Amino acid sequence: MNLIGNIIWLIFGGFLTFIEYMIGGLLLCLTIIGIPFGLQCFKIGFLTLMPFGRQVRDVPGPTGCLSTLFNIIWIFCGGIWIAVTHLGFGILLTLTIIGIPFARQHFKLMSLSFTPFGKEIY
Repeated sequence: MNLIGNIIWLIFGGFLTFIEYMIGGLLLCLTIIGIPFGLQCFKIGFLTLMPFGRQVRDVPGPTGCLSTLFNIIWIFCGGIWIAVTHLGFGILLTLTIIGIPFARQHFKLMSLSFTPFGKEIY
């Protein structure tokens, strides 16, 4: 079932979203300061490539104050708008029964794109 969901996801916008995150990550990696943020774009991008069957969880152990600081910078420099976009698509997709599994994936992406530092995908 995950394979079918991922194929449908890729056809209806998942691949374009993946490309957008990859371009954003590459642009952020052009500067030394942007490298940690670019790596987070890559992490989100690879999740948007095949979100079905994958989960997002907090990294166990102490992540330190640097992760919190980077999350705050991420939120104010665009993370909130990315999360709101995924929230909007998720709400729209819940209006149909067929769209509910895809809405769940957008809600998963929303939680990761709001605060990506200190989280891992498995």
